[in-house]
Amino acid sequence: MKLTKSQAKQIRALKRMKEEEIDLTDIPEKLDWSNAVVGKFYRPVKKSLTIRIDADVLAWVKRQGKGYQTRINSYLRDAMVRTKKKPRPVTIRKNRSAS
Repeated sequence: MKLTKSQAKQIRALKRMKEEEIDLTDIPEKLDWSNAVVGKFYRPVKKSLTIRIDADVLAWVKRQGKGYQTRINSYLRDAMVRTKKKPRPVTIRKNRSAS
């Protein structure tokens, strides 16, 4: 969305102001955040790549309808999140030089 000259001027003036000088009295304070959605407006950067997937797996994903690349991304993101939540296994190494 393109800004008008007036809007751009107002934004420049706000950028020059100290935080204490900005009047927030016309903005109600938000006290209840129970219905807030984390990451609602987050849009990760997309990267284009070439990947080899088993033909039967690709056919299965495509049979589910349009948006198969988005679905594949979603499956991978779910796997990534599950992996991040699992605690890493602790590996105990024996000191071989102490034998």
